[in-house]
Amino acid sequence: MAAVQWRSRGRNYEAELQRCRPEVALVEFGDYHPLKPIMVTDTKTRHGARKGSTSSSSSSSSSVPPDPLSSMLDGTDPLSMFAAASASETPAISRSASAGDLGRKRKEKEEEAVGADFEPWSSKRGEILARFTTTEKLSINLFMGSDRGKAPSPGSSAVSEKVRTRLEELDDLEEGSQRELLNLSQQDYANRIEELNQSLKEAWASDQKVKALKIVIQCSKLLSDTSVIQFYPSKFVLITDILDTFGQLVYDRIWSMCSDPRPLPDSFTVDDVNDTAKETCLNWFFKIASIRELLPRLYVEAAILKCNRFLNKSGIQETLPRLTAMIKGIGDPLVAAYTRAYLCRVGVEVAPHLKDSLNQNFFDLLGTFRQIGGESVRKQLALQRVEAPEYLTLYSPAISWILQCIAYRAPEPLLTEMMERCKKLGNNALLLNSVMRAFRPEFVADRATDFIGMIKDCDEAGFPKHLLFGSLGRSLACADPPESERLTILNEAWKVITKVRSPRDYVNCAEIWVEFTCRHFTKREVNTILADIIKHMTPDRAFEDAYSQLQSVIRKILTYFHDFSVLFSMERFLPFLDMFQKDSVRVEVCRSIMEIFIKHQLDLTRDPVILNAMLHICKTMHDSVNALTLEDERRSLALLIIGFIRMVSFGRDFEQQLSFCVEARATFCNLEPVLVQLIHTVNQLAMETRRVMRGSHSRKTAAFVRACAAYSFITIPSLSSIFSRLSLYLLSGQVALANQCLSQADAFLKAAVSILPEVPRSISVEGKLRSSESFLLDFTNNFLAMLLVVPDHPEHGVLYLVRGLLNMVQDYTWEDNSDAKVRVYVSALPLLAAMGQETYVYSVPKVDSNETLYGGDPKFLSEINKLCETLIGQILDHLKVLGRDEQGTRRQGALAFSLFGVLLAHGDLRNNKLSQLAVNLWNLSHKHGHCEPRVSVRTLEFVKHQAQQPDMSHLSDTVQRLTLQSRT
Repeated sequence: MAAVQWRSRGRNYEAELQRCRPEVALVEFGDYHPLKPIMVTDTKTRHGARKGSTSSSSSSSSSVPPDPLSSMLDGTDPLSMFAAASASETPAISRSASAGDLGRKRKEKEEEAVGADFEPWSSKRGEILARFTTTEKLSINLFMGSDRGKAPSPGSSAVSEKVRTRLEELDDLEEGSQRELLNLSQQDYANRIEELNQSLKEAWASDQKVKALKIVIQCSKLLSDTSVIQFYPSKFVLITDILDTFGQLVYDRIWSMCSDPRPLPDSFTVDDVNDTAKETCLNWFFKIASIRELLPRLYVEAAILKCNRFLNKSGIQETLPRLTAMIKGIGDPLVAAYTRAYLCRVGVEVAPHLKDSLNQNFFDLLGTFRQIGGESVRKQLALQRVEAPEYLTLYSPAISWILQCIAYRAPEPLLTEMMERCKKLGNNALLLNSVMRAFRPEFVADRATDFIGMIKDCDEAGFPKHLLFGSLGRSLACADPPESERLTILNEAWKVITKVRSPRDYVNCAEIWVEFTCRHFTKREVNTILADIIKHMTPDRAFEDAYSQLQSVIRKILTYFHDFSVLFSMERFLPFLDMFQKDSVRVEVCRSIMEIFIKHQLDLTRDPVILNAMLHICKTMHDSVNALTLEDERRSLALLIIGFIRMVSFGRDFEQQLSFCVEARATFCNLEPVLVQLIHTVNQLAMETRRVMRGSHSRKTAAFVRACAAYSFITIPSLSSIFSRLSLYLLSGQVALANQCLSQADAFLKAAVSILPEVPRSISVEGKLRSSESFLLDFTNNFLAMLLVVPDHPEHGVLYLVRGLLNMVQDYTWEDNSDAKVRVYVSALPLLAAMGQETYVYSVPKVDSNETLYGGDPKFLSEINKLCETLIGQILDHLKVLGRDEQGTRRQGALAFSLFGVLLAHGDLRNNKLSQLAVNLWNLSHKHGHCEPRVSVRTLEFVKHQAQQPDMSHLSDTVQRLTLQSRT
């Protein structure tokens, strides 16, 4: 060990601080001010001015650089110049006319286009397939043609021969052999239809157009079969997918014929279509017109309705009324309803502005309602054992779609007309339900009272009234009825809803009307509805099958009630929560409540109603945590509970706040982040007490802050994270010291030192193992910084905490080839040097540090110097070890430079041995060229600057030796 005599240099911290402050210099402002706006003058030649002349202000601002943004205000920027050029090229009258034409065309285009607010058929498709299912066996009738329908031979080129051959193929289609696939399940049926769809595409791709048409006709005929009537809506969806595919294939083929050599624009006219494309298009319509049966002829022509654009301007406008009239020939009202739905679907896609056809389809549909109660329908339902209410629901997708097409951007008087037609039909419940769903909620809300009257007059046998009130409630949840009618509407609706016997039907309807109640009424009405829901859903544990609806009720209440004192004052709210008895659902509901609380509870609270309810909710979340709970789930729940704890404040009643933390610790003991937050809360409480008492504690407050320290001291050991314990011991010790609780602070620091050996060599960070050295070094540096103001215990000797920490560092098992231990020694030297000063750089008010206790006692300074000499010896020995290995030279240089900086800043270099050691360390750090040149230069400049200070002149010799070595 090298013999080094350490002596700390005397520090005058206040004088050093003054020297570090920049010099203050007064700035004399004349006409110039740094915040004065820059004046940019135009130096270009103006009309009527002498060439080369400038304005008088240009000379005064010539020294100011031009502002690139301000200089463009004269219109010389590229965008302004482009706009000016465009304006000069177009006459004013022409511009106004063009603007008018563009506005008119844009308005017409918007009227003809279907916007994003129109719900497409694709969004309804999945719902229909999932809703209308069956367990009965299905069948598919396939008409397989004979070999007569082959393509014409290459030698037959006459047009008449082609036509005759294709007609024979169609005859063959309808007169050929028939094969029936029986006993198909619903999934098998869907698979067969999909196979036909693929066959259609393959036939088209292989240029077998007639075969493709045959497949489409076969599928269309299947829509006349209502043998399994409850599956008919799903069958309609599956088969119309094939029709849509066929229609698109035909349209794309004709489009491609018009796109040679240039592509046809989207807004093409008939004049843009060549004769070949027109002939092909007309040929397709002739083929379809030759289909003998009405239903496939209707469906297939509707599928290629868009192709009328290639023939004439008014083709679609003329075809839609004709097809609408043809549907009257279909005898089955259900088949006719879905045929009209398909015609309206393709019609609204190609010509949404032709409302007359849509209206006529709907009015014709109303005319068929008399058939629903007819003898043939009754026989059919009796044969298939289908009840009338179930049969009526089969119409709902078709009617809803037709009404959606009609109501899209429709004026309000149309709703009045629809209501009158419903009344003429005896307030048909199915139709009334579709009307309320189709029209804008604002229109329905304005007539809510009229709709309630119509619902009362409906016959409940065919369509339950609670479904009608459900549809009305959906509209009222989106739009507000007149204020004077709201209470009457709620009472009338709830009279019907509360009488629903089926728990499932009841909760579905009640869920809808909860939002209306929350929007317009107080907690009294909401509490009444909650009580009614509990009454209906508790018997036979019916709530177990309605968790999703009950969760929806909670979400709607939380959307409108953000005052939790009002929310928890509802007598039935917490009993309502008790119905969520499935663990996962209950936790999810509690989580949603907590999220709303944290988001909207802006003010701290001490309301006992809120605290008791929230503690119950948080305890529910906490108790769901077990050994199998994922870490992300734990973290998420802990954050929500922490958010609640932060919102609790009892004001100046600090004892009540501490009692709450004690209760919370017992309640949330399984979530470590919550315990950490509670410790921070208690430490903050102690510091708030200190602030209130202005640092001078009374006997009562002194006992209270000691109680806070005891809370932290008891809680910290329960944490599993070693670094959480270390940091909290240190923080709590600082809080205790600030409140003059010296023995408590001493206990915290000793506890921190005692668990240092438990620190693992590696820790998991974001799922990856990392060395713990950097975390441990950070902690020890913070710990050393605090030890400056911690007074020595009278029974444990001088510097017992510093020695204890260094001994733990000495005994700790560091990683192989690690310099961490020596770096701690280097960090301890500035602390020991600061302890030897007459006045410490910082202190704690009303706490006597070692500077006061020892008062510069020579024995105390001697102990410091001995400890410093021991540390320096350990560091130098380590440097020698590093010098034996070529790979250790870089680490040796870095450590040597760190120790040099400590000696320069804190050592008394008037001691020749210490000065020589500093020079040697400088030389060692530069020996192998590992020292950063810029850092070296700046350090040398600093030493030269220090040597110029009056009390640092002894550094001149050191500067010379350092400079000489740098040159060498």
